[in-house]
Amino acid sequence: MSGVLHVIGGGFKDALLMAWQVWWALVLGFAISAIVQAWVPRGRIERALGGAGPRPLAYATGLGAVSSSCSYAAIAIAKSLFQKGSSAAAALAFQFASTNLVVELGVVIWVLLGWQFTLAEFLGGLILIIVMSGLLRLFVSKRLEEQARAHARAADTGHQHHSTGTSASLRERLTSLAAWSDVAHNFRNDWLMLYKEIALGLLLAGFIGQLGNGFFSALFITHAPAGVKLAENVLVGPLIAVLSFVCSVGNIPLAAVLWSGGIGFAGVIAFIFADLIVVPIVLIYRKYYGWQFALRVVALMFVTMVLAALAVEGLFSALGLIPHAHPTRADIFSQVKVDYKLYTNALGTLIFVGLFALTVSRGASDPVCGMRVDKAKAIRREIAGRKLYFCSEHCAHAFQSDQHGQNAASHHH
Repeated sequence: MSGVLHVIGGGFKDALLMAWQVWWALVLGFAISAIVQAWVPRGRIERALGGAGPRPLAYATGLGAVSSSCSYAAIAIAKSLFQKGSSAAAALAFQFASTNLVVELGVVIWVLLGWQFTLAEFLGGLILIIVMSGLLRLFVSKRLEEQARAHARAADTGHQHHSTGTSASLRERLTSLAAWSDVAHNFRNDWLMLYKEIALGLLLAGFIGQLGNGFFSALFITHAPAGVKLAENVLVGPLIAVLSFVCSVGNIPLAAVLWSGGIGFAGVIAFIFADLIVVPIVLIYRKYYGWQFALRVVALMFVTMVLAALAVEGLFSALGLIPHAHPTRADIFSQVKVDYKLYTNALGTLIFVGLFALTVSRGASDPVCGMRVDKAKAIRREIAGRKLYFCSEHCAHAFQSDQHGQNAASHHH
């Protein structure tokens, strides 16, 4: 019994130690992402996503790179773009970019795995998009793509957040409380979307870190010809990601544990790529697009992830950029001490508290979806003598319909 308690205690302790390591990086990444989301105009990019060819792919990649890193948000936005007429290639490029080319992901990878992995992730994200667009028609015919678009339009579209837009200059934004309020609300809403993923990822990393090296030796071929080891790693990496149910930034702590356990460079990259094919997300694809399109797109993504990981491995190997020294668990779960992390974490906490405080003083909660919105820019309704704030027309309409239903039921009784 004491052994079990020791393992449980060790798992929670290591999860907290890893959280200490990445806290400042997460806050910095989310803050930069929130600034870009709030201040980069998107309307023109979204309008340019229709049609085929390199231009819509480039726009979709750019739009994805400045979006939230939440995998669930990425597939919801991609579905919206697809419904409005963007090609399947552009919608998938958006998903790959928003889960592989965003700032917060790169910063956390750098902290936990090193700069080589960050470079590989960004370069690999671009390779993913190029390979996916080249292979798309082998998996999805034009006819199936149009069937999926019809299915997506018939499916519940959910709410599209109200966009206010502004033509203010960068200098005006830097000194405007309203502009920083936009940043704060994006920051808060991204955290609310992702905190469970991040917490689960840290806990999984903490508890898997308690397992001996024998566990990892059983998972990965360690004594075999280099080609066999490489092929096994890039196939097993995504499968572990699929079964872990963790996606987005949340799977980076687990990637660090796998790297310390002996998985190869390409296996780690393939594992990180695979956050768009975890089981809950596959079920969402089915809901949005139907089973046939969903399964073909997942197969396309899997093949693309494996090929992109192999391409990155080949390129980095040729350039001599692959790190060969695997860190120990002690390196990954380093102790709390007085060093740069103490000061950066303190600064991160101040930024976190400051931005959240701005959403408290200037914001209100949407009574339908719970999203925090800026009162000055939200959709306002006066209902039964109460002033209410909504993130979208969808939520405002849903609330009013519900009120009408309740009123009708009370009159009936």
